[in-house]
Amino acid sequence: MNLTVYNADGKQVGEYEIDPSELSPKINKQLLHDAVVMYQANLRQGTFRTKSRGEVSGTTKKMYRQKGTGNARAGSKRSGVRRGGGHIFAKRPRDFSWRMPRKALQSATRMALAARLADEEVTLVESLDFDSPKTKSMVATLNSLGMAGKTVLVSSDAHNGNLWKSARNIQGVTVSPVAELNALSILQPRAIVMTTAAIDAFREETKRLRASSRTRSARKQGGRKSAKASARSRAASQGKQEGEA
Repeated sequence: MNLTVYNADGKQVGEYEIDPSELSPKINKQLLHDAVVMYQANLRQGTFRTKSRGEVSGTTKKMYRQKGTGNARAGSKRSGVRRGGGHIFAKRPRDFSWRMPRKALQSATRMALAARLADEEVTLVESLDFDSPKTKSMVATLNSLGMAGKTVLVSSDAHNGNLWKSARNIQGVTVSPVAELNALSILQPRAIVMTTAAIDAFREETKRLRASSRTRSARKQGGRKSAKASARSRAASQGKQEGEA
């Protein structure tokens, strides 16, 4: 597929050819769901705490006698069914974070960007280099690209201080270099703006990870074959020694 490349003024300056299957041959929705849930769970603080009936202030005296009043039997004013009482299932601070395998998260990131590319939700720009931090310039660039009023992820190939400072006060706009992208940051916004250098860096990183994965798998297979060969040679030598004896 060919993506249109724009400049900072929103004018078409060229095209960029990319195949989403190059990043990920298939889209695993369950893996994407698991990755997004993990990132969202890791964002939870878990610092809440409420008081149980044993922690709220109040007397422990029985409110009234058990029988003869016509009321339902009651033992404590601090019961969770009464005003001013404690929580029946009091909340306690807890850690919601959990982790998925590193390779699974890397694959989920590639799948997320491949899915957004296939849905034509990625806009490419030639460059986003500002001489100085200017929020007005960033707003004008986003408006010229048709991003007004949308939540937008702006991605560059490396950390860019002027770009980040220009966009940090714009509501709904986040700036992230390619190295810090994940499945949640890619799938959450309505639109994605990437520089051509950023998507080139993403493709290069994908190629590097796949090459290293193939190298590791080849080493494992070679190790298994050598182990089997050594086991066969040991068995043959033992059989020969037994025959000589």
